[in-house]
Amino acid sequence: MKKAFVWGLGLLLILVAVLGLRTMSFTPDSVSTDKSIAVALAPAFDTNVAATRLGEAIRFQTVSRQDAAENQWDQWAGLQAWLQRSYPTVHRLMTRELVAERTLIYKWQGSDVSAKPIILMAHQDVVPVTAGTEKDWKYPPFAGSLAENAVWGRGSVDDKGSLVSLFEAMEALAVSGFQPKRTIWLVSGHDEEVGGEGAKAAAAFLKAKSVRALFTLDEGAAIIDDAPVINGPAIMIGIAEKGYATMKVTANATGGHSSMPPAEIGTVNLAKAVIAINNNQFPLELKPPVSLMLGALAAEKGGMTKVAIANQWLLGGSIRREIGATPTGRAMLHTTIAPTMLEGSPKENVLPQSASALINFRIAPWNSSKEVMAHAQRSVGGLPVELTWLKEPREPSPVSSTKSEGWNLISATARAEVPGAVVAPYLVVGGTDSRNMTPISDDVYRFFAVRFKTKDTAMIHGTNEHMTLDNLKRMISFYARLIKTSAG
Repeated sequence: MKKAFVWGLGLLLILVAVLGLRTMSFTPDSVSTDKSIAVALAPAFDTNVAATRLGEAIRFQTVSRQDAAENQWDQWAGLQAWLQRSYPTVHRLMTRELVAERTLIYKWQGSDVSAKPIILMAHQDVVPVTAGTEKDWKYPPFAGSLAENAVWGRGSVDDKGSLVSLFEAMEALAVSGFQPKRTIWLVSGHDEEVGGEGAKAAAAFLKAKSVRALFTLDEGAAIIDDAPVINGPAIMIGIAEKGYATMKVTANATGGHSSMPPAEIGTVNLAKAVIAINNNQFPLELKPPVSLMLGALAAEKGGMTKVAIANQWLLGGSIRREIGATPTGRAMLHTTIAPTMLEGSPKENVLPQSASALINFRIAPWNSSKEVMAHAQRSVGGLPVELTWLKEPREPSPVSSTKSEGWNLISATARAEVPGAVVAPYLVVGGTDSRNMTPISDDVYRFFAVRFKTKDTAMIHGTNEHMTLDNLKRMISFYARLIKTSAG
C-alpha cells in the first residue's frame, strides 16, 4: 500500500511538472505580434458629416432578394451615382469599372509599379427586413436616422458602414494630398448577400490584369469587448471562412390515397434520413484557425486558462466541451448540420410519390464537401433515399498567414485604434465576398474596426441595426491609417 502510494505521488509530481513546464514555455509563436510598425496618423475628417452620408446611403434600398427579379435595381444605380457626387476628389484620382452590371471596381494607381497592390472590399447590398418586424425597429429601417449618437438602419453595419467608411477615408486622404506608392483596388460587390457573383466577376477581371495583391481585406470579425477566454477586449481578425453547401435528401415511394397507406411511406423514410444525418454530428476539433485564436487569447489570460491551452494533449476534451457549450462556440469547432426545409405532399390526404428535405452545411476548414457527402451517406446507411447537392458546394477558404506582412500591417493598425487589446485570429462562420480573391491575393483577411459586445452582433441581419458614431469614427480612422501605412 505504501509503495503504491509513493508511486502514485511520484507520477502526480511528474504530471504537475510536465504541465508546469509546458505552460511556462508556451507562447503563441504561430501568431506574429510585430510591434515595430509605425502606424501613420489619419488625416482630418468630420464624423458628423460622415454620419449624415451613411444615413443617405442607407436610404437606397439595395435589398438583395433570393429572386433577383424582385430587386429594385434602380436603387443600386442611385447609390453608385451618389458615391460619385459625395466623394468627388477621390473619384477624380481613381479609375472606375463596372462588372456583372453593378459590381464596382476602383483603382487608385500607386507610384511604385513593382509593389504589390492591396485590395479593400465592402458590398453594396443588404438583406431584407423580415416581414412583420418593421414595428420592432426604434427607427424606420431604411430612414437612415441619426439618433442616440448612432446611425440607424439596415446596412448601417453590414456593409454600408464599411463602404461609406472606406470612401470617407480615401476622400480625406485625397484632400490631404496623399499619393499612394502601392496601388489600391477597391471592390464593391452588388450581391454578396445572395452568393457574390459580382465579386466572382471582379476577381476574374483582376486576374485578367495579372493583379497579385499583398492582401485583401473585407468585412468579417471585429473588436469584441467580451472576447472568449479572456472576457476582455480582443481584436479578432478573420483568417478563414467556412464553406457552404446545401444537400437535397429525396425519398421516392408509391403515392396514393392516405386511407390505404403502404408499409413503406416516403415521408417516413425521409424523416428517418434527416434525423440520422442530424444525429451524426461532426466531432468538435481544436484546429487552426480556432487553435490559433485560443493560443493567442490564453497567452494573454494566463492562469489556469493558459495551463489548459498549453496542455491540450491532456485537457483538450474539457476545452472542447467548454467552448462547445454555446451555439456560437460550437460552430467554430466543427462542420455544422442544419436541416432547414421539407417538402412532401400538396394535400393532407395524398401520399407523395416524392418527398425531399434540404440540409445546410457550413464546412470547417479541415473538411471538404466530398467528406460531408460521404459522412451523410454513412449516416443514412441502407435507407431508400437519394443524396445530392442542390448546387455546387463552396469549399472552405484557405487559412491565411498570421505572420505575413499583410497580417502585421492590419493587426498593427487595429492595435493603434485600440491600445492594449490582444490580437487573435478568428474563423468566420459565415461567408464573405473576399473568398473570391484567394487566387489573386497572398492572404485574405476579414475584419472591420467596429467595437462590439458579443450580444451586439445580433442586430446584424436583425432588428435595430445601427452604427454608433464612435464606431464610425474608428472605422474611418482605421481604413485611412491602414491605407497610409501600407500604401504610403
